[in-house]
Amino acid sequence: MSRVLLGHGGGGSLMQELIAGEFAALYSDRALLADDAARLELPQGPLAFSSDGYVVQPLEFAGGDIGRLAVVGTANDLAMVGARPLHLSVSLILEEGLPLALLRRLVASMAAAARQCGLTIVTGDTKVVERGKADGVFITTSGIGVCQSPGAIGPAAMAPGDQLLLSGDLGRHGLAILAARHGLELDPPVATDCAPLWPQVEALLQAGITLHALRDLTRGGLGSALLELAAVSGCDLWLDEQALSLAPGVESCCRLLGLDPLHLANEGRFVLALPADQAVAAAAILAPGGGRWIGEVRAGTGAAVQVRLRTCLGSQRLLAPFSGELLPRIC
Repeated sequence: MSRVLLGHGGGGSLMQELIAGEFAALYSDRALLADDAARLELPQGPLAFSSDGYVVQPLEFAGGDIGRLAVVGTANDLAMVGARPLHLSVSLILEEGLPLALLRRLVASMAAAARQCGLTIVTGDTKVVERGKADGVFITTSGIGVCQSPGAIGPAAMAPGDQLLLSGDLGRHGLAILAARHGLELDPPVATDCAPLWPQVEALLQAGITLHALRDLTRGGLGSALLELAAVSGCDLWLDEQALSLAPGVESCCRLLGLDPLHLANEGRFVLALPADQAVAAAAILAPGGGRWIGEVRAGTGAAVQVRLRTCLGSQRLLAPFSGELLPRIC
């Protein structure tokens, strides 16, 4: 048998064979396969809980796939509130006719990503739907983490004078999906930046850096993240275009296709707001991955908060929200 059948989702022997044969590698303890829920002995302290769904198309792309994306993406959501990722649940909706060879690659990728993120997959579910109903695989994940920050991290803590730092270059995930979807041969090639963010956040916390706000730059990219931070904090944000970093392949492709890298998706980058006197130290911690200062937080000057961009020409422009989705189904 080389493909997923509807019977694999029926709860009988075919389902048990699928679980035992294909998903056992995800679990640190095979005994967990028999339970519908996991009893977790967690250390004392505040917990973080997050859930997300993944419908990316195509399922595999340069540097990653939907399995790795699902694990890393949920772990990164926990990291953005200062939480160490600990445990993950995984729910898969499989389409009848999905090649088992592809499913095995995705499962192996998820298991490897879980090890890299330092978390364990402890429970899950599998359903199979008819052909044409699920684009191969849909994945839903939920994650639990233990908060490591001394206080809450969020835009409400932002204040005028805070500095904005970016953990790396922009736009690689969005362009990797675009290239895979449309068969573009980019030169130089562009691979997704999908990577765990907790190691960088942990290093900042261990160094005593006060993190006022964190946002990972997924759908909508840096532009949407900054607009959200401004709206919630009530502060204006000033951004320096010359401080932004783009990989060569991203920069050339954006110029060719007329894409705005500020709105391209990322899966391994985040922006942070922190006190001005800690910006240099934080940038040094992030520097191995390309961290840099990109702007500052100012007091709101009007009824509506603004994100203002200083362009490379010396002019200024307001950053407007992108209408719709620049590229759907990227995560």
